[in-house]
Amino acid sequence: MTDLERVPPGVDPTVPSSARVYDYLLGGKDHVAVDRAVAEKLLAVAPETRQVARANRRFQVEAVRHLAERGVRQFIDLGTGIPTSPSIHETARAVNPACRVIYVDYDPVVRLHAQVLLADSPGVAGIQADLRRPDDVLTDPSVTGLIDFEQPLCVLMVGVLHFVMDEEDPAGLVAAFRDRMAPGSYLVVSHSMAESSPEAIAQLTMATAGTPAQSTFRTREQVLRLFEGFELIGPGLVPVQDWQVGDEEQPVPLLDDPPRLRVDGGVGRLSSP
Repeated sequence: MTDLERVPPGVDPTVPSSARVYDYLLGGKDHVAVDRAVAEKLLAVAPETRQVARANRRFQVEAVRHLAERGVRQFIDLGTGIPTSPSIHETARAVNPACRVIYVDYDPVVRLHAQVLLADSPGVAGIQADLRRPDDVLTDPSVTGLIDFEQPLCVLMVGVLHFVMDEEDPAGLVAAFRDRMAPGSYLVVSHSMAESSPEAIAQLTMATAGTPAQSTFRTREQVLRLFEGFELIGPGLVPVQDWQVGDEEQPVPLLDDPPRLRVDGGVGRLSSP
């Protein structure tokens, strides 16, 4: 099947997609030539980027498992990306089958995958929406039908806020979701860091400039500000490969040395007002 045949109508196969680039780095098959070109340019200067992508995914899964074990039963995953197993609902429902999950992504390729994956999954839904328009997400019938905003929930923004430019006010977008969350809710974030190698930042910036895959690398202080109103749990904001909580068994390291492309992750708990 050619690249042109693998994308749905309305999708431009000459423009890279962050979801498909990430899928390629994770070893998936839902990507086209332009996505592979972006990934390979980054891998040329930061060969461990595949391991970073896998560590980011592991961070997400471990955070969801931990929160489900703490009693969270509702999850909204913003910027879902191409489905990868174990998924959020698989992970949460392994702890409690009553968990409810909403997947959100603006990419139509992701929407098509979600339709197939979730066809026989009551209590789980996927919507096509942009997190930069929080009201569209929060008022969607699928969301309001599954999520009780009077009860604690978890909002995941894993590997997505670095695609939100400064002028789009990422902190304000997080706040729009925070303001609908009940006390005891959680925010899970991972973000590409300005502390990455300058060469890796320059290569990724040049390869994605002006496309939906364009990234903004933020400092630790800038990313911490995204957690305003939340209290960080566990180790705080740390490289995703180092995140763990409690006495859980240390996972097998995915990276032997600090990566040139650094991604940090953290989990915050919303305090009572």
